[in-house]
Amino acid sequence: MCGIFAYLGKKEAQPILLDGLKRLEYRGYDSSGIAIADGKRIEVIKKKGRIADLVQLIGPRQFHGRLGISHTRWATHGIPSDENAHPHFDQSQCLSLVHNGVIENYQLLKQRLLNFGHKFQSETDTEVLAHLIGYYYEQEKIDDPYQRLIHALKRSLKEISGTYGIALIHSDVPNLLLGARRGSPLVLGIGNDEFFLSSDVTAICPYAHRVVYLNDGDLVAITLDTFDIQSLNQSLNKSNNGFEIRDVDQLEMTASLKGFPHYMLKEIYDQPEAIRNAFRGRLIHEEATAKLGGLNMSPQELLRIERIQIIGCGSARHAGIVGEYLIESLAHIPAEVEFSSEFRYKNSPLDRHTVVFAVSQSGETADTLAAVKEAKRKGLKVLGICNRVGSSIARETEGGVFMHAGPEIAVAATKSFSSQVLIFSLLALLLGRLRYLSAREGHEIVEAIEALPDQVAEVIKLDSQVKELARKYVQSRRFLLFGRQFQYGVALEGALKIKEISYCCAEGNPSAELKHGIIALIDKSTPSIFLCPKDGVYDKNISNMEEIKARGGPIIAIATENDDQVAKIADEVLYIPKAPEYLTPILTVIPLQLFAYHLAIFLGRDVDKPRNLAKSVTVE
Repeated sequence: MCGIFAYLGKKEAQPILLDGLKRLEYRGYDSSGIAIADGKRIEVIKKKGRIADLVQLIGPRQFHGRLGISHTRWATHGIPSDENAHPHFDQSQCLSLVHNGVIENYQLLKQRLLNFGHKFQSETDTEVLAHLIGYYYEQEKIDDPYQRLIHALKRSLKEISGTYGIALIHSDVPNLLLGARRGSPLVLGIGNDEFFLSSDVTAICPYAHRVVYLNDGDLVAITLDTFDIQSLNQSLNKSNNGFEIRDVDQLEMTASLKGFPHYMLKEIYDQPEAIRNAFRGRLIHEEATAKLGGLNMSPQELLRIERIQIIGCGSARHAGIVGEYLIESLAHIPAEVEFSSEFRYKNSPLDRHTVVFAVSQSGETADTLAAVKEAKRKGLKVLGICNRVGSSIARETEGGVFMHAGPEIAVAATKSFSSQVLIFSLLALLLGRLRYLSAREGHEIVEAIEALPDQVAEVIKLDSQVKELARKYVQSRRFLLFGRQFQYGVALEGALKIKEISYCCAEGNPSAELKHGIIALIDKSTPSIFLCPKDGVYDKNISNMEEIKARGGPIIAIATENDDQVAKIADEVLYIPKAPEYLTPILTVIPLQLFAYHLAIFLGRDVDKPRNLAKSVTVE
């Protein structure tokens, strides 16, 4: 959520800041703004709405300055408005601040500052933080404004409760950019005689090829010549030499539409290559198994696993539900999936033979990151499945598996979901071969995985057929999705896609739950989408479809090719290639992604940036 982009260098800041904001648009936001220091004062301009509205407000004006901060806001405290947009000033109008996260004790701090005579222009927690830093800056008895501002920032951050990623500037120190993070991502970009701060490495890619991912508790002070990273737990003049300068992952630099009208559609079409990237170099034919070196676990340690706990949010959790069936079916290890937000506050009876897998595309999901820290606090081994190499979850966990899916820009997850499911299939194969799977069974799984990219490409060819289906059902405002076993997580995921981008009500259900209340919703205006490939519960799905047909409900079925029985019951059928049931979720989800996309297009929705949503949810 929200986006930070800041610049200090030898070029004019305004065009760079606006370009950085445009690269952060996909994260989800409701307002934007920039602040530029010209050496004497700070000029702030901000606007509710899209970045295009901010650009229009600026018009032909040029705000000169080589130091600036910018922000895209996703409302938490206060409605979307010009006043609540970032950046925010302090009381003196000399300090300007942008902030991601939530200051939980802002009301208490605000009342104290009101008692000191401060006046606030917004409803936000962020403005309170700006005022607090400005207040301490005025109180500090230090002559050097550079040191005084750093002291004021440290003192303020030690007083607040909550999460933050911040960037700030002060007119008294025209060549100093400060940043700090706790629980919200912040990346330092290092260019040629210029520096950047951003909440997302994607925005930095065109300008800097080296980055430092700040850790929780880090504070970075950037000047024209250098930067210094300190910790809030260290003395002021003691630098933290523990940071690592990394090269930017080249995959992060390849996000473009490539002729597609929307990123979501492009990313659906990316899935054959994304899946190929997920298993490239990880299948061992000779041993009929998978190699996942990033787990950092020996075969003996893997054999000691007695239980697997999967945590995630949204699409990542749905992938985890499919993963649960994969692991239990192929490896015979008990697995359980939990919402990250619930896991954090539950007192689950987990022991030292339990391994926790944290699933997140961005690697920055706040609830999942908090759950990772809670699991580590309990002494559990925690591994990650994510897409961002330098992300917080990748650095907080003891190992894991990177998806290598490339940038996913659209808010609605598509290729990340299928890649996560593929990673779980590799994990299940690895653990299964160490336990109960024979070499013959392992070879069959390896060959089936290798066949997936071409099969996915075949399913994508259903695009035009799915488009016509969406046109037919565009007047529907409620959809019921049903799946059993491996398909249950897909039913949830398909419903989420429909909700996210078309704003229609959609509900994913286990098929067997139809008679336990859901059947009351069946009518002629409510389509039911059934995931019924030829698998071990095929006949049960057929029975459920008959029950809906008997009540006049329209049925859309996703079935295995050459299945004539389904065609006699369903009103519409989309056929997928034949595949082992444990891999069919990767095939059945694609028609649902396409259906949600085209439904949203016909309804005139903003597909890549749906209302109220953000790509990376970095606040609770």
